[in-house]
Order: sequence, then structure tokens, then C-alpha cells
Amino acid sequence: MTQETQQMEIEPTESQQDANKIKAHSSSGEHVNPSAGSESAAEYPDMKLAQSIHKAIVMFGPNPKISPSSIMASDKDLSTKLLHRIVVEMKNTSLYRHLSPILQWTHLSEQDLQEMDKQNMEMMESLEEKVVQAKVNAGDMEVLDARFEVARFAAKSLGKEEALQAYQKVLDLPKLSSGKQMDALMEQYRIASFYGDILSNADYLKKIGKLAEESGDWDRRNRLKVYNALHKLSTRDIKGAASLLIDCIATFSCAELCSYTDFIVYTMISNALHLPRTDIKKTIIDGPEIMSVREEVSAVFELVAALYDCDYKRYLHAMVDVESVLLCDRFLQPHCGYLMRELHVLGYKQFLDSYKSVTLESMAKSFGVSIEFLDMQLSRFIAAGRLTAKIDKFGGVVETNRPDLKNAQYREMIQKGDLLLNRIQKLSRVVDV
Repeated sequence: MTQETQQMEIEPTESQQDANKIKAHSSSGEHVNPSAGSESAAEYPDMKLAQSIHKAIVMFGPNPKISPSSIMASDKDLSTKLLHRIVVEMKNTSLYRHLSPILQWTHLSEQDLQEMDKQNMEMMESLEEKVVQAKVNAGDMEVLDARFEVARFAAKSLGKEEALQAYQKVLDLPKLSSGKQMDALMEQYRIASFYGDILSNADYLKKIGKLAEESGDWDRRNRLKVYNALHKLSTRDIKGAASLLIDCIATFSCAELCSYTDFIVYTMISNALHLPRTDIKKTIIDGPEIMSVREEVSAVFELVAALYDCDYKRYLHAMVDVESVLLCDRFLQPHCGYLMRELHVLGYKQFLDSYKSVTLESMAKSFGVSIEFLDMQLSRFIAAGRLTAKIDKFGGVVETNRPDLKNAQYREMIQKGDLLLNRIQKLSRVVDV
């Protein structure tokens, strides 16, 4: 191993720092304690580490999405910190091999990696021997503890498949309680999520949900809501995620899956798109849980506050800062374009709902953009059916067409009736033949 790598010093992990942050909110009466289940969850895979890896790739990878001038001073050495965590603390050669070409790490030779692989295999054999000894000399609980120890080491220092197989061996144990089954499945979910395996997570959630319906306690059910919410966020079910996130905001106890700050960001962005304006004021802007971390989520808070205040120029400026937040988040980055588009539509729609007609010049001035840019944006959204309006280009006016609900329902009924009659006529011809 190179001298540079050997000189690295171990620092407190991000998960430990986040746990301390949640306890601080709790002690001030602004937040609840993490549940026993959350505190006892395995340290690895560390989802804050996954977030940092994504952030480093976005900033320093082959195709950076953040300009160098936008990178904060605290993130300049993010790649070095990741190297420390992965090599010194975790000794995870699989993760190092995956990231080294992306982040241009050259600190370890193949010989160094093979030596670390050998040490990891020796540790696995030692832990497996403990399982054998527990089966011979102890009871079922000792065997279970030994199996969990093997699985947690695999999640820390080995690859995805080895970690999943290790937890599967926990699930294969006889007489395993439903609670322990849920714990093992949640760990498998975290491993799959760490490596971005959305399809596998859907299967794990089905299994966990079935166990929760049969015998899940309140803590595991509450944490499962967050697991489901983040999965819906990953699959772009923003509305489904929004309702689950807002339900958990006062009882968040899932620090093993995401930080409290990130959870608040997800809650604010998803609900800004779907909550009525009056509820945004009560739940988001004046919510005590959100106010407790307002400074840490200032960009997103500014966006929501500007929307509520109908300050559309400030709203568009806030969207620029929020885009960086979206890009640096592993759950939100794949949907950044979609979310930015929806936020634009939301702002334009709220503005136009106040007018029967408005000049392009006046609207452009309210949003702080040029008439040409606004015309291009509105044309695109109107053509896509996202805004019920039309542009009188000659007069320079935008006219709104508020949908008449009763007439729309009447037209829908007529269309469906015509379709049904056509199908009946086709069926009668077939019968006559």
C-alpha cells in the first residue's frame, strides 16, 4: 500500500455525525428521538457515503454537471475524503475498483488490492467459523448474531452480490422472527439502493410490506413509509412520495436510509408540486420540523417561500440554486430535468390563474425574463397541454382558458357513450355473422 494511503487518519463517519444532529433536534424539542430500530441498523452500507460518491462524480467525474466555480470550498477535497473512507476504514476493494477510473484514483496498485482481498477473505472465514461454533456450542440467538456479523462485514468490505448473499443466509435461518426478517430485508434494500438497483428494491419492499401487515411493530412500519417514499421518488412517482414523506415528517426515525436534512429537501420539493397553496404555508413554510433546519435547506426553502409569496422573479432565481441541489442528490438527479420543468409549469400556472388575460411584457417583467424567453416557454407548455392558455402574438397577450369542470365531464360522458355504442354495433355484426 502506498505511503499516502497509509498516512490517512480515521475521522467520524457521516452517519455518526447525522445521528448526533438528529439527537440535537430532539433535545431541543423540535424532533423525535431516532427509534431503537434505526439506531441498531447496520452502519454499512452507509447511504450518506453513497450520496457523497454521487456528489463527487457529479463534480469531478468524466462528465461533470457542476461548474468548478460553483463547487463549495468544503467539497474541494471530497474525492480524497471518499478515498479515505473506502480504503482505510472500509477496506472495500470492489468499490475502489469501480470508482478509481471515474475519479482518477491511482493510490493503490493491483498488488495492494489483492492483498486487501486476501485479508477480507481471511476475516470472512473467521466470521464463518464463529457461525459454526455458535451452531455447535450455543443457541439460535447466538447463531443469528453471528450470521448478522458476517452479513454486516460483507456489506462493509465486500461487493454487492456477496453482501446480498450474506443477508440471504440470515433469512434462510430457521425460526427467524418476522421482525428480524424485516430487519434483514431492509438491509438488503439498503445494499441494493447503495448500488442503484431499483428493480430489486421493488421486490424487497413487497416482502417487507407483507411482513409488516402480518406482524410489524410501529417503528418498522414507520421506517417502511420512508423506504417506500424514497423508492417512489426513485421511480418518479412524486405525488405518491409526497404524501408518504409529509406523513413521516414529525416521526422521522430512518437515519440509516437518508439524513434528516435530505429528508426535508425531498419533502419540500415533492409537496411544493402537489400540496394546495394554503397547505404549503401551514405544513412547509411554518412547519416546526422544517424551521429547525431552515438554514441547511435555504435554497429549497427560498423557492417554496417565493412561490407562496407570488414573488415570481425571486422564484425563478431560486430555481437556479435548487438545480444544483437536485444535481448533487442521488435520488433527485435522474429527475432533475423533469422537476425543473414541473417547477416552471407550477409558477406559470399560479401566475396565470390570477388573470383572464395578461400582456407578455407584464408577465415577463414579473418573472424577470425576456419576452422572447417567456414566449418560447409558454408556447412549449401550451402545446403540451400543461397550460390552459393561448398566446395572441400580434397583440402580445396571453389569454387563459379556465377549464369548465361540468362541461368537461359532459364531453367525457358523450365520448365514452359514443365509444360504447360503436363497440356494441361491432359486436352485433359479429353475432349476426
